[in-house]
Amino acid sequence: EPIQERFFRPHFLQAPGDLTVQEGKLCRMDCKASVSGLPTPDLSWQLNGRPIRPDSSHKMLVRENGVHSLIIEPVTSRDAGIYTCIASNRAGENTFSLELTVAAKEVQKAPVFIEKLQNTGVTEGFPVRLECRISGEPSPQIFWKKENESLTYNTDRVSMHQDNYGYICLLIQGATKEDAGWYTVSAKNEAGIVSCTARLDVYTQWQQPTQTTKPKKVRPSASRYAALCDQGLDIRAAFQPEANPVHLTMQPGLVESDDL
Repeated sequence: EPIQERFFRPHFLQAPGDLTVQEGKLCRMDCKASVSGLPTPDLSWQLNGRPIRPDSSHKMLVRENGVHSLIIEPVTSRDAGIYTCIASNRAGENTFSLELTVAAKEVQKAPVFIEKLQNTGVTEGFPVRLECRISGEPSPQIFWKKENESLTYNTDRVSMHQDNYGYICLLIQGATKEDAGWYTVSAKNEAGIVSCTARLDVYTQWQQPTQTTKPKKVRPSASRYAALCDQGLDIRAAFQPEANPVHLTMQPGLVESDDL
């Protein structure tokens, strides 16, 4: 007896759920329909009840394993809505639906310095901070270099910090002569890169003069680091607040050193 051909309504073995895609990105919807007889089903797509026609940004693909794909690239706000996939043959049809949400395109701004690094000086043995402030969207990655050497990790003495407000800091505990040099901070994101360089000077700490039969005292000079007194370095005792070194006068009882 001739074999009677049997037809069965298609059903979906695989279907995607709701999707959220950023504007400008690629969106792919994959599904797989199965039937137990012939013919294999035809698939079509609708957006908010309207048929989707293939064009430069909407493509429909079928792979050998029976997976059907709707690919949208780039996604725009007009692509948001309810998508319906319809599988049909002469025995009937089946459908599934999903909602595509299109998120606003991420704002991208190249990094810029709100506050740049400043040339800094520190007395040997004291802590020092190299600071700046940077803005950018998305939040940029920060890189530090000393001369041509990258600073890639924190130590107990040298550490790198940043907060959520764009403040960047390189902290050195107990500066040494080896810390002196040019420091560069760079900020990089998808929109660009920016760098800033400043110099750190490390001064030798003044030592208290040894007592001799003829005490020596040094009058104030244009350098605040040359101010000495019997108790050692005392800037406030040698200078009036905010005084201009050019207008400084010799304090009573101070004499010029014979060695100067």
